[in-house]
Amino acid sequence: MGYILEEEQQLLVNLAKDFAEQKLKPVVAECDRTGKLPMDVYQEAIDLGFAALEIPDGYGGNEQSYYAVAAVYEELAKVDAGFATGIAASGLALKPVLMNGTDEQKQYFADYLTGAKGNGFAAFCLTEPDAGSDAGNGSTVAVKDGDEYVLNGTKCFITNASLAQIFVVFALTDKSKGTRGISAFIVERDREGVSIGKKEDKMGIRLSDTADVRFDNVRIPASHLLGKEGRGFIYAMQTLDLARPMVGAMAVGIAQRALDEAVAYAKQRVTFGKPIFQHQALNFKLADMDIKTEMARAGVINALNVYYTGKNFSREAAIAKCYAADIAVECALDAIQVLGGYGYSRDFPVEKLLRDAKIMQIYEGTNEIQRLVVGGQLGR
Repeated sequence: MGYILEEEQQLLVNLAKDFAEQKLKPVVAECDRTGKLPMDVYQEAIDLGFAALEIPDGYGGNEQSYYAVAAVYEELAKVDAGFATGIAASGLALKPVLMNGTDEQKQYFADYLTGAKGNGFAAFCLTEPDAGSDAGNGSTVAVKDGDEYVLNGTKCFITNASLAQIFVVFALTDKSKGTRGISAFIVERDREGVSIGKKEDKMGIRLSDTADVRFDNVRIPASHLLGKEGRGFIYAMQTLDLARPMVGAMAVGIAQRALDEAVAYAKQRVTFGKPIFQHQALNFKLADMDIKTEMARAGVINALNVYYTGKNFSREAAIAKCYAADIAVECALDAIQVLGGYGYSRDFPVEKLLRDAKIMQIYEGTNEIQRLVVGGQLGR
């Protein structure tokens, strides 16, 4: 592993690895088949503090560096990327609060993730039916009414939607200003007018919850506004920049698992009198998988290195997410090829890796959007 971690951080990563192998792995195949979420395993992960890794000590969290967080997500994703996504989605919702909230808002939100108040699940509500890659084209609105805002609209493809007890919601407070009219709000699940709509029956990451969230005349106090009115789009982009290396880390987890499964099979499968691992054509394919996986991991680490310098790291974050997502798909396909007919069977885990890998090229900004970000930086 390319992460250089302190002893305490490595112990945390080892804990995540052991948890994933011992608690999560036994339920993955059945949950993937049925779409039923392993809530008892989620609860144990929350009890271990995996949903509170980014929360500072002062707010009751574990205050881990993003290197350690990424390494934990990689270990979880090696066993199941859907489960890792469910845990990471709470961190996604937390990020804009930590970056732009008041001390009171940070503590309030953190309590929902540490178990002091909520169940450990939160959700980031940005995407809408007509506002995916074009995040500024949303129609959810928040109208000021005295010392409250009235929220109306629908968000879609929201991870943890059915589970979360608290959301960060992006809504237009001034339609005439376009993206400069978007604001961000903390919204609790139990407020009147909040409801959960269609739950997605997904191709992959089936151990994560994805559904619509609807807001019908939801009244929220003005104190739940994050930062300033009209800054929501900026907050969302800042959040996605920091989230993209985390997606990259999960994609690396998928790629690493694909490599591990392929190597294990290649060592025991014999053709023409020797293990297929010893056939050069096959061995070169495995070597390429290893090279790609290690370079993807290095891309994640590089993005975090630049983040910690305090410089703009949008380019590096986009590269990390884009490359890692692409090679996750490539490595999953290669693993299927190595296993041959067995790779295409659901009796073996590699076909699931491909189904899980594909979403890495789509969420947190499609890989086409990542290329736009990188290309835009080249012109500066």
